[in-house]
Amino acid sequence: MTPTATIPATASAPKTATRRHTLLSDYVALAKPRVSLMVVITAGAGFYLGSLASSIPPFNLLLLKTLIGVAIVTAGSAVLNQALERSTDLLMPRTASRPMAQRRIGLAHGLLLGFALTCLGSIYLAWATNPITGMLTLLTAVGYVGIYTPLKRITTLNTFIGAFPGALPPLIGWTAARGLIEWPAVALFAIIFVWQFPHFMAIGWMYRNDYASAGIRVTSTQSSIDWAARSSALQSLFYAVLMIPVSLWPYWLHICGLPYAIVATGLGLWYLAATIRFMTITRHPQDTKNRTIARHLLKVSVIYLPLLLAAMMLNAQGRLIF
Repeated sequence: MTPTATIPATASAPKTATRRHTLLSDYVALAKPRVSLMVVITAGAGFYLGSLASSIPPFNLLLLKTLIGVAIVTAGSAVLNQALERSTDLLMPRTASRPMAQRRIGLAHGLLLGFALTCLGSIYLAWATNPITGMLTLLTAVGYVGIYTPLKRITTLNTFIGAFPGALPPLIGWTAARGLIEWPAVALFAIIFVWQFPHFMAIGWMYRNDYASAGIRVTSTQSSIDWAARSSALQSLFYAVLMIPVSLWPYWLHICGLPYAIVATGLGLWYLAATIRFMTITRHPQDTKNRTIARHLLKVSVIYLPLLLAAMMLNAQGRLIF
């Protein structure tokens, strides 16, 4: 590990890059706690629904073991991701102060920590739950770090490919409770898979200049800004429309009842409305107000998913409460 002052703050780095840091605070930053929390929540929702299908108590020691294992592997994947992107992160204001970008955590240190967390977490899950869950979690980490992360500098298809590991946590939660992959688990996977696209198109547009300067290939950084706007908007619209029938899949599989279907439809229409508003970026792609529009879609997407999962859990197996 090297001192904070080893790499001076650049014009692209935030002023907070020279703030005093501790090893503990750097470890927390490496784990990407907000992203990890979302992964744990979706895995927990999958476990809850799977436990009801197994007629076992949804809140038990196995749930705790599952969430701990998922959190460990997620943190390990985040560390490895930052190890691979330490130079790229330094070029973007919102990531320039990360521990590995600033060389407060050295490459060998980060790699050792990341591999240790990922491998030990996967082994722990295989022991504490079942081998399928451990293997799926390890495959998620491999897909995120080994495939998605390198592709970010090669092709805009990285968003589509990265959506696969990104959608696995609820399926992992289900297998932890049930011990096998079933259609309801696939439905949970499909919901997260489709949800990601408007979400990431909004992020891509908000930070398109940062991504372009760092050489990261996302839809919004295509050579023609007009084409980038149309492509971002059309992809968002397609998946937002698809989100409505996909979110109703649990109802058709009898995981949830009619109350869930009504709530899911309403939430889907809300998500669609935010996406339709996002499509206005195609009128004047250079307008600085488009960032505000993209931010609105991002906020809606972040609120939409927890509400959908909550409705699913509250109405699981036709129940109206937990």
